[in-house]
Amino acid sequence: MIITNNAIPIMTTTRSRTTNRVRYVLFALSLVLATVGIRPKAQAQTLSPSARVSLITYGPGQDDISSVFGHTEIRVYDPMLGIDRDYSYGGFDYNADNFVIKFLRGTLPYHLSSHTLSQVVWYYQQNNRSIREQELNLSAPQRQRLFTALETNLLPQNREYRYKFYYDNCATRPRDMIANAMGDSLVWAPTVKQPTKSYRAWMNDYLTPKPWERLGMNLAIGRPSDKVTTGWEAMYLPNNVFAELAKAQVRMPNGQLVPLVTQTQTLFAGQPLFKPTLPIVLYPDFVFLIVLIVVALFTWRHWNTGVRAGERTGLWLDRLLFGIAGGWGWFLFLLWFATDHGVTTWNPTLLWLMPLHLPGIFWATSAKRHPFQTGTYFRITAALLVLSFFFLNAPGFADTLLVGTLLVRALFRSWVRTGNVSHRADVVRV
Repeated sequence: MIITNNAIPIMTTTRSRTTNRVRYVLFALSLVLATVGIRPKAQAQTLSPSARVSLITYGPGQDDISSVFGHTEIRVYDPMLGIDRDYSYGGFDYNADNFVIKFLRGTLPYHLSSHTLSQVVWYYQQNNRSIREQELNLSAPQRQRLFTALETNLLPQNREYRYKFYYDNCATRPRDMIANAMGDSLVWAPTVKQPTKSYRAWMNDYLTPKPWERLGMNLAIGRPSDKVTTGWEAMYLPNNVFAELAKAQVRMPNGQLVPLVTQTQTLFAGQPLFKPTLPIVLYPDFVFLIVLIVVALFTWRHWNTGVRAGERTGLWLDRLLFGIAGGWGWFLFLLWFATDHGVTTWNPTLLWLMPLHLPGIFWATSAKRHPFQTGTYFRITAALLVLSFFFLNAPGFADTLLVGTLLVRALFRSWVRTGNVSHRADVVRV
């Protein structure tokens, strides 16, 4: 009994020491892993033979500018394992620090998120946005490879990415994930390599109901957006991904080609409701036509009545018009050189929305300025405005009307000297 009683505490002490050693080893190992930045990889579940993969395409909406182009998600459904996950590459944090600045600079991180289809159906139905599902003909290894890649991408350290409007967005990411999982067995239709329309033209197809946003975006983007896209590049839009997948094929092990999409179903059909439009008097074309007419009439009156009647008002009109143009020019300049969007470079809009108008217009209209200096400033401005007519590419006539408005004042200031205006006024009175 004595031996037995003595043996028990000895055995307990030995086990305790062994356990403590294991804990110390694990703790030290965790410190090493944390130090070198190693993280355990995601171990995705092994999908059952009943699993299927599909692409979910949400139709365009009109609730805000981010919904105008639609949305794309990948759905993995496995009833045997109770898995039903939609993977969305369109998430971002409205509460992020310096949200507006990061958004404008193109440095706002977007991220991959996961949810079930039932969690978002109500939102899309309430906003009258269609929901279509394409079931994809993926083999079991391809489904597993795609599922594992998505789960790995969903990890906190992997889920963020740098959003690019034309090149890396919520539509191109699902396309690339599917293409990578399928490898050479995915055969795109020949049309995927053929030219379609420019990035800008595709974008404008969706911005028609929002004329002011369309004008603003067209003024902000530069020459890269005028590149004619292939079918592959046009898949920056969800509806184009849907269309190209519908034409794609899968090469089977025996060499036979079969359709990639085995089934297409409409989960919710948006109703063709009457879309509210702006009154014609609020359209950019109409608004800037009125501005051009008013400025032209004032300039004509200024010409005929002389400096004394209109010089002070004309002075502040020029400062207002060219000051606003210069302010917008600085904004576009920063979009070119201080952002990472990739499509706001080489912007010809800067020919007429020239940043140097602010403060240049105040320098040129100063009472201390020599008439030759003032005339030179406006002659250079007029030349740039005429040149810009060859590069205008926004839909409609709003930008043309704006250039015309500035040109009226620039020509007046560059060709008509103050003394000449006074002399003409005296002649008219006589």
